[in-house]
Amino acid sequence: MSAVEVITAALAVGAGAGMKDTASAAIKDAYDGLKALLKRRLAITDDQVVQALEADETDPGVWQARLGEALTVSGAVDDEQILGAARRLLAAADPDKAKALHIDVDTNHGAIGEFHAPVTFHQAPPVPPTPPAAG
Repeated sequence: MSAVEVITAALAVGAGAGMKDTASAAIKDAYDGLKALLKRRLAITDDQVVQALEADETDPGVWQARLGEALTVSGAVDDEQILGAARRLLAAADPDKAKALHIDVDTNHGAIGEFHAPVTFHQAPPVPPTPPAAG
């Protein structure tokens, strides 16, 4: 999943959760925090884009259509603080969607994206090579 898709999915999930009375304060704070980070980043591009960020849209496709290019041009897609906030919001507001998008904030070791085959990551120290046999 691209960074644009992660950010727009988080915005949609946050907007949807914010409309429910049952949403926790942590989710609402995470959503507001993500929007604040994006507003600061997007303020350097276009006021119309920042206004689009004010909408509480629950469809990630709409968010992507409105903000996708601006997220890329502004560098938001490369901002680890923004991406981290988006991932945390997704994990908190919709754990099932986060799992479907392969987002697990607690065990992320820098491997983010789409993997089309089983992938195993080992976080152990490297094993030294075997010395050549005497011959």
